[in-house]
Amino acid sequence: MTIEEIVRGESKNVEFKAKLPQDSAKYIKTIIAFANTQGGCLVVGVDDMSQKVIGVDDDSAFQIMDSIANAVADSCVPQIVPNIELQTIDKHTVIVVTVAPEPNRPYYLKSKGKELGTYIRLAGTSRPASYEKIKELEMEGAHISWDELTCIGYEVTDKEIKELCRDIMQYREEAGMPKRNVTDTQLINWKLLRNTGTSFLASNAFVLLVSDFFPYSKTQCAVFKGKERTVFLDKREFTGPVYKQIEEAISFVLRNIRLGAVIEGLVRKESYELPVEAIREMLVNAHCHRNMTDTSCVQVAVYDDRLEVTSPGGLYNGLTFEEIMSGHSKLRNRAIANVFNQMGLVEAWGTGIRRIKEAAKSYGLPSPEILVFDNMFRVNLYRSPMAEGQKDYDKVFYKNEQSIGEASEKHRRSIGETSEKHRKQYNTDLNDTQIRILELLSVDAYLSAAKMAKQLGMASRNVEANIKKLKEKGILIRHGFPKTGYWEIKKDQVLVREETVWTRNM
Repeated sequence: MTIEEIVRGESKNVEFKAKLPQDSAKYIKTIIAFANTQGGCLVVGVDDMSQKVIGVDDDSAFQIMDSIANAVADSCVPQIVPNIELQTIDKHTVIVVTVAPEPNRPYYLKSKGKELGTYIRLAGTSRPASYEKIKELEMEGAHISWDELTCIGYEVTDKEIKELCRDIMQYREEAGMPKRNVTDTQLINWKLLRNTGTSFLASNAFVLLVSDFFPYSKTQCAVFKGKERTVFLDKREFTGPVYKQIEEAISFVLRNIRLGAVIEGLVRKESYELPVEAIREMLVNAHCHRNMTDTSCVQVAVYDDRLEVTSPGGLYNGLTFEEIMSGHSKLRNRAIANVFNQMGLVEAWGTGIRRIKEAAKSYGLPSPEILVFDNMFRVNLYRSPMAEGQKDYDKVFYKNEQSIGEASEKHRRSIGETSEKHRKQYNTDLNDTQIRILELLSVDAYLSAAKMAKQLGMASRNVEANIKKLKEKGILIRHGFPKTGYWEIKKDQVLVREETVWTRNM
């Protein structure tokens, strides 16, 4: 503890006492609250109103330390073992009681019992925990994930099992992951189902992945005018399987941000103003880490200056803000996170925040803002500050394809009418359909197989078969979700030579 930390005042991790209260319950509840949340320090010898360092009498300091140790041992269940030490601050001796986020939760005041004596930190105060919070603390202490618990009364159908297995395999294929035949056996191993011998019992995770059974498992999306939650321009609410909610929410965001034309020479490539990968990470993280004992829902808000994604539940099981920013992770919903990993939606644990920040940096956007509240977690991804109508011939954002075409034409006129010819020599083991697919994707990497089939005038099945062959050759790589992902062409695998011949009419 330093004088600088004291000047900053009390917080959810720091509490001051001018002197040790005679009623030990007045400070023991703070120690219990620290143990049940992210830990903290109780400092005796500092005035909590003025932050003035008063100190304790040197002659009685060790007696006070013994009193604290005895009170903690006698009053707390389960046992808490804080670190109690003397420190000199501003020439005064103070007592610092440091409490780590303890694992055997919930901790409570013996005299009041678990229901009334369990405390948590909210902002800078210690408050009794709600019934729902005590249940979550119990699961944390027992190392139980809520989504792995059996959903009482839910009847599993063969149709749900088959559809979930099919979707997991489809996501794996779209993500370029190794093929895997997913059956009910895998769902049992992943703790989604339990086989009783005569039927299947569903875990909460299975129910979240196949239905809208839980009314608070939903994603609310809205577009607001300006930078505050005042005037709605559009709003939607998505329910059903959580991975489909994520897809629909991403599509909602993409419909309500600018779609850009990036002019590279004379080639136009489409790009959204916000990185799709960052949007995906924000929504996947929100559903992976949300507190399912909280009846709030995931919220997605698009403002003039930012995209805001909020999930219910603060930091989980003693995790600190510093730890999440350094890439440390604790899984609140283990079964959901594991299935998302099997589907290719989660690439590595603890990397979500870093990936969001890196994606924003690659787009030249401001650093994303990470906000942690007592009962929610929020990520703000800031939009480009480019003013509407600003002329920028290198990167122009418009809302629809027609405007993009007009932007490209304006760019052509700005440099003079130009005729162009691209000469590409492809590897000889590609057929005509595969070459035409690559030509389309080189212009628009977000094209679906159905749209390519329409432009090529052939059946979707034929296009999908050729895409599969291109993926097997290592030429095409799929990133993101089936509906909102994009294609990457490995040019070193496909092109022998590429030339551009152009003339300019002045």
